[in-house]
Amino acid sequence: MKLIDTCGWIEELTAGPLAERFSPDLQHPEALIVPTVVQYELYKWICRERDEMTALAVIDITRQCQVIPLDTSLALLAAGLARQYQLSVADAIIYATAQ
Repeated sequence: MKLIDTCGWIEELTAGPLAERFSPDLQHPEALIVPTVVQYELYKWICRERDEMTALAVIDITRQCQVIPLDTSLALLAAGLARQYQLSVADAIIYATAQ
């Protein structure tokens, strides 16, 4: 299983310069894990940059992945990682989920 951060999804959506690095993995959502915070960030970004229909379509793709919700143990691990590496909330949750 692999985890692709929000930026990887956005690279693919925008055909950005790094899209080819993420595209092969994004073609197989069943082999990906997605923290709910990535769904939040994607939905927010796509609604702002495109529209809600596109955002919902992308969220439907993320639902094909193994979605990992934030629970207490993951939140505490993320808090420790945030302190240790001085990460933002979202980055700490994503990093903790990857662990």
